[in-house]
Amino acid sequence: MRIVTWNVNGMRAVLKKGFLDFCAETDADVYCVQETKMQPGQAKVDLHGYREYWNSAVKKGYSGTAVFTKQNPLSVRYDIETEGHDTEGRSITVEYEDFFLVTEYTPNSRNSDEGLVRLAYRMEWEDARRAYLKQLDALKPVVLCGDLNVAHQEIDLKNPGSNHANAGFTDEERGKFGELLEAGFTDAFRRLYPDLEGAYTWWSYRFNARESNAGWRIDYFVVSNRIAERVNDVVILKDIYGSDHCPVLLDIGF
Repeated sequence: MRIVTWNVNGMRAVLKKGFLDFCAETDADVYCVQETKMQPGQAKVDLHGYREYWNSAVKKGYSGTAVFTKQNPLSVRYDIETEGHDTEGRSITVEYEDFFLVTEYTPNSRNSDEGLVRLAYRMEWEDARRAYLKQLDALKPVVLCGDLNVAHQEIDLKNPGSNHANAGFTDEERGKFGELLEAGFTDAFRRLYPDLEGAYTWWSYRFNARESNAGWRIDYFVVSNRIAERVNDVVILKDIYGSDHCPVLLDIGF
């Protein structure tokens, strides 16, 4: 099974930048999209043969996730079943016979002149999401994918020293990612490529960051430990443009 995750930074924008051509070329079984920034019906995503599921934010033009799947899911859930985390369209869970697939756009802690203004909310989300995934994992294995808005280790970003304590590389966020792994999950890419440097999925639009590969790896596939050996590969598709993130592809056997 081939699953693609991609923060498109606006579905309507990426549709004008080759999104459908990319899907035709990769022919994945599932496409998980984050930061759609739209409501269903605001644009037509003409993916023949795929069923589509949307979770949009109450606030228009903000956040949002979507799943396009060839296989009909057994069930679909929205958000993470915790009050207070259900207005920004940040998560969709599709259930298949052998596993749950969860796509997520994790809240950004948000750098500002007043500090990290959403760090406290982010910590609440992390705890609620970890509890939710553990509930799913008790039923069948889980594949979590998406923009998790954290570089877990120093190897996961170009300039760890200057970015320490910035949103996405705080001790708190990195610690919560570690807690998720300790709860029975595996960072599928790092399991396969523990020492690979320069493997990034997001680059700032500033300072020609993408051209110089001054990026961050913040887009992940995280899988239940018991299916980690089923992962054949995780491929960062760094040559695919259209967003400040690139797509990531998981090849897994069931």
